[in-house]
Amino acid sequence: MDANVRTIPQNIEAEQALLGAVLIENNVLDRISFLSPQHFHSEAHQRIFSACRDLITAGRVADPTTLESRLPGDIENNTGEYLRTLTREAATGVGAVEYGRLVYELSVRRNLIALGEELIEQCYDPEITLAPSQQIEQAEQRLYRIAETGKYDRGFVAFEEAIAESIDVTARAYERDGQLSGLPTGLIDLDRKLGGLQATDLIILAGRPGMGKTALGTGIAVDVARDGKSVGFFSLEMSAEQLATRVLAERTGIASSKMRRGDIEEADFNRIRDAAELIQPIPLYIDQAGGLTLAQVSARARRLKRQHGLDLIVIDYLQLMHGASKRFQGNRVQELTEITTGLKALAKELNVPILALSQLSRQVEARDDKRPQLSDLRESGSIEQDADVVLFLYREEYYVDMRKPNESDREKFNKWLAEKDRVENKAELIIGKQRHGPVGTVELQFNAALTRFNNLAR
Repeated sequence: MDANVRTIPQNIEAEQALLGAVLIENNVLDRISFLSPQHFHSEAHQRIFSACRDLITAGRVADPTTLESRLPGDIENNTGEYLRTLTREAATGVGAVEYGRLVYELSVRRNLIALGEELIEQCYDPEITLAPSQQIEQAEQRLYRIAETGKYDRGFVAFEEAIAESIDVTARAYERDGQLSGLPTGLIDLDRKLGGLQATDLIILAGRPGMGKTALGTGIAVDVARDGKSVGFFSLEMSAEQLATRVLAERTGIASSKMRRGDIEEADFNRIRDAAELIQPIPLYIDQAGGLTLAQVSARARRLKRQHGLDLIVIDYLQLMHGASKRFQGNRVQELTEITTGLKALAKELNVPILALSQLSRQVEARDDKRPQLSDLRESGSIEQDADVVLFLYREEYYVDMRKPNESDREKFNKWLAEKDRVENKAELIIGKQRHGPVGTVELQFNAALTRFNNLAR
């Protein structure tokens, strides 16, 4: 044979030994439930495994005698003899599972080769309507799918295993003073109610413009990253530099407006530089591309998890995203439904919490009490249905400032000052929905100059 010719990854002997083990001891099939017929390289072995699985699933015995009549045509010239040969070459005990893993891994390698060859072919002869960026997204999605299916899926989990895992989670929370089982947000009262940000949860942070959603989302992202967790921040509205300036303002106490104008002293600049050195290494990754589709966000999140790990995704904000399909063009409600449903699926797929910021409609402004409520989400697709947690950000100070009277009317002005003093630098984070816990309101301190939320001193 030509030394330059490479054979595709395969191991016929391992496939034979594995099939022989199944024919001798049908219970082996339960221990290799991660295998499907297509994982076998030999077409004959695919047919044999499929027939074995069908018989055993139906509660019947799979052996050379019962199998021979179910396999039309000759396999390796003589079906019956070949099946009896498999039983003579059978693996036993733990060896059968190891052979199963080998067969699985070789199948994954073949899938990678097929994906590579298909990519090369598409690049040489691309579809007219398929942009290079779409090719990359499709390839990343398939690559991630291959990576995930390479993990041996156990199928059903026994309840005793689920209980053991629950005890482990509780034990870890107990070791952290019994407070959190998820990622800490840095906001003590919120963490007590939520137990932190839980993996696989879709968390919606909603509010009217001017409430400070971006500031709160950024603060949570930075606090999680400072704890050593990897955070992916999709900033569809602001640039990475603007977000970084906000973070530096929060950490130094120097207003971002002053930093932009250069209205600072040398001592201020030194504080900014020192703060930058401290937070620069944190694992916070910002994607500042605008108008991303659901497919693009998913592909980039998968890539980030593959390259740097991923513990939290923050999206600022939902209404700036586009759906993956074109069938909802012109119907924004249905498009948002597709987006939130897709984000919930992505949170489960990547096993991370997703914090998605969302604008609220103007109907809030028509009420005397402008505190948001779940009904304000009803016209925004299935946000309320898909979300595990819904948070509403509300600052009464924002509306009080808008009602400022003329100072010439001293009575009204003094009354306004009293009201302003009551709500100044305060914010409410309303937990409108929590699938796994109580609802309620968390009070926060808000520094308008630094656009920063803190724990409210009692």
